[in-house]
Amino acid sequence: MYIGFDYGTANCSVASMQDGQPSLIPLEGEHFYIPSTLCAPTRESVSEHLFRHRNISPIDAVGEQVLRRSIAFNREESIELEADDVAFGQAALDLYLEDPRDIYYVKSPKSFLGASGLHDVQVSFFEDLVCAMMANIKSKAELHTEQTIKEAVIGRPVNFHGRGGDEANKQAEKILLNAAKRAGFNDVVFQFEPVAAGLEYESTLTENKTVLVVDIGGGTTDCSIIEMGPKWRGQSERNSSLLAHTGQRVGGNDLDIHLAFRQLMSPFGFGSKMTTGIEMPITQYWNPIAINNVEAQKDFYSKANLSALKLLHKEASEPDKLARLLTVYNETLGYSIVRRAEEAKIALSSDTNYRTTIDLLKEKIGVDISQQQMIDAIAQPKSKMAELVKEAVRQSGTKPDVIFMTGGSARSPFLRSAVEEILPNIPVVSGNYFGSVTSGLARWAEICFK
Repeated sequence: MYIGFDYGTANCSVASMQDGQPSLIPLEGEHFYIPSTLCAPTRESVSEHLFRHRNISPIDAVGEQVLRRSIAFNREESIELEADDVAFGQAALDLYLEDPRDIYYVKSPKSFLGASGLHDVQVSFFEDLVCAMMANIKSKAELHTEQTIKEAVIGRPVNFHGRGGDEANKQAEKILLNAAKRAGFNDVVFQFEPVAAGLEYESTLTENKTVLVVDIGGGTTDCSIIEMGPKWRGQSERNSSLLAHTGQRVGGNDLDIHLAFRQLMSPFGFGSKMTTGIEMPITQYWNPIAINNVEAQKDFYSKANLSALKLLHKEASEPDKLARLLTVYNETLGYSIVRRAEEAKIALSSDTNYRTTIDLLKEKIGVDISQQQMIDAIAQPKSKMAELVKEAVRQSGTKPDVIFMTGGSARSPFLRSAVEEILPNIPVVSGNYFGSVTSGLARWAEICFK
């Protein structure tokens, strides 16, 4: 059996072809979309879980080293790992929100895969993370379909990481490929996510059109200009129909992070001063919420930074606010703050004002955010997304007949209006914001594997 597999930054989903049409497969109860999250007793538990409870071994010497260290660490901590100690999706998020102190939690590992400067051990660990999530999804899909799934077309962004170029893309794709193979997929094909979304839209066309696909996902924004329609439908070779691709690691997560930074970090001392009159260092407020940046998270939660935070607390003109920032450090609350920002962003797409509450365990902080404040906060990532649209049009040398917008963040009326300003008087359409990529991947899987 073959599937289309959208291993997304925010959510994952899979689909098979049924009677000529893509059909999404439930992965979490009756839900088709499972959040791209994982939690475990310790970071080291992920590698041991694969080996002990999934019967998935490392594929090289570095992986074996990571596994040995993981098992040794858990033994030293007296952790006897049970099969259900590693949780995925909504269950992982619920465990994190319930008690962020005592678990290892990761959201959107796809954001890290193209990061520059990763050591072999880090790459191997990310492969384990992705493999664990893929193996969980594969087993859920097989349980529902009662079939063994051996082939998959997996979606990938045009560019995984903005600064790493082609090497970053190769690194990320290799991690995905190794993880998928270890999870049990015998044959794996990659397809650009905006192309996949376009294939789903193409199924509705009765005449040939030039289509601009704008896919704004959780981690990346990708644009493709593609010739589509009855002339191309079902063809396995269509390179000449692909007129332009642009992509960058800027997506819904970045909107959430920028909103959190501008509107939710003041209670923690952002913008306040030390007794000397010097403003608090900006990085201490950016790094804890930069959940898609490996180095930022590593720097903030390092032991050296704890000493720096304690010193800032002593020298702060508003020490109570710095005490809260120390709580963020001690309780690993960065993800929780970004989650509140995401909820505010969604609400402010239609409401003019929104009040969120940040739970610091011993204290709850209410923050009011206006729609205009949200618009101002996301201006930088929105501008980057707009530039990708402009560059795709420039590369193609043509204007599209229609714009197809997909991805969870494409629901934002502010992002939609930004695209309309660049290309006025061109119709903007959308389908299933979350499922178009998955459905298109299943259509391509039928062409590849049937």
